[in-house]
Amino acid sequence: MAHTVRDKGKLVRRTQRLVGQVQAVQRALEDEKDCSDIMSLISAARGAMDSLMAEVVEGHIRYHMVDPDRRPTSAEARAAQELMDVVKAYIR
Repeated sequence: MAHTVRDKGKLVRRTQRLVGQVQAVQRALEDEKDCSDIMSLISAARGAMDSLMAEVVEGHIRYHMVDPDRRPTSAEARAAQELMDVVKAYIR
């Protein structure tokens, strides 16, 4: 089973929150809010999207690059963790 299927409920809830954040940006623009408020809303939405991407990438590494049906070697586990750390740092 793919990690996105297993975590479907959690991932869908995250995307629903993202939709709400983007709608807040739209409302702020329509209501002619101050640009600093709009930038703050955009930043929050981008952070949420980046966080979602990091979670999906981490699942991809754990379930597609490192075989979850067998115990990975310590070198494989370390390499997977290093890759996840680099991806998370890059996304931030």
